[in-house]
Amino acid sequence: MSGVPVLQARGLGFAYERGHPVLDGADIAVHAGRRIAVLGPNGGGKTTLFRLLVGLVEPTAGEVLLDGHPLRRSRRGLARLREQVQLVLQDPDDQLFAADVTQDVSFGPLNLGLDAQQVRERVSAALAALEITDLAAKPTHLLSFGQRKRVAIAGAVAMRPRLLVLDEPTAGLDPAGVEALMETVAVLHDAGTTIVLSTHDVDLAYRWADEVAVVGAGRVHLAAAEDVLADADLLAASRLGPAWGPGVRSLLREAGSDAVPRTAAELQDLLDLRRTLRPQAALGLAPDQVSPP
Repeated sequence: MSGVPVLQARGLGFAYERGHPVLDGADIAVHAGRRIAVLGPNGGGKTTLFRLLVGLVEPTAGEVLLDGHPLRRSRRGLARLREQVQLVLQDPDDQLFAADVTQDVSFGPLNLGLDAQQVRERVSAALAALEITDLAAKPTHLLSFGQRKRVAIAGAVAMRPRLLVLDEPTAGLDPAGVEALMETVAVLHDAGTTIVLSTHDVDLAYRWADEVAVVGAGRVHLAAAEDVLADADLLAASRLGPAWGPGVRSLLREAGSDAVPRTAAELQDLLDLRRTLRPQAALGLAPDQVSPP
């Protein structure tokens, strides 16, 4: 892929205990506008990778680059990184601390030294983007888990980062909550924010991501989503099950179809088509290959 990555890690190494590296020579490149899903087993290093990328911890080896320039761990260097890149942790209670929603979302913009009007504008826009404007005055301790997740993300969005890193954003949400949050993530991406998120849901990764990074054995394997999620051995080595999408696509190809359903809804559309057309037509064959129903 051409162009300088927004954020890149080269040869990252890190260990919480001497002799037990979590990451050992890990590489990843995040290009503007991409959607990257990060997969891996519990304890495999996903969260550690995120903390290294946003400067919360210092690598024992390797380097992090912002726009092609090595990150300087000076006060100014880290401040610049955090203006460009924001991390939202898996547990929103690790980030929420203010008395009410507006105060919490205001914290980052205030630390940027913005004037009161600019802070209000950023907070209003972030609350609207996360569809929680009605919660503006509500105490954070009275929010549901899903609402707290949205407030934590709004706090990051109010910083207007180029890159938003979400650690297990759908964890703990019911199916409706997952869909609602992913719709919001899509809106943020369409508005120009590059998104990296971690998940254990290979099917979510298949339908959403352009690229998938699998973290395990100290390294990061990054490639096109379809290639990674069709690699059964790679997934099994990371204690992940197969995604249904690549298997369905293989079956459709064997039947002569170019259809590429990425979601259950798209697959259902193909099944519904079978009700009015012969199976060959429903699979996307050329008109001259289809007999009249």
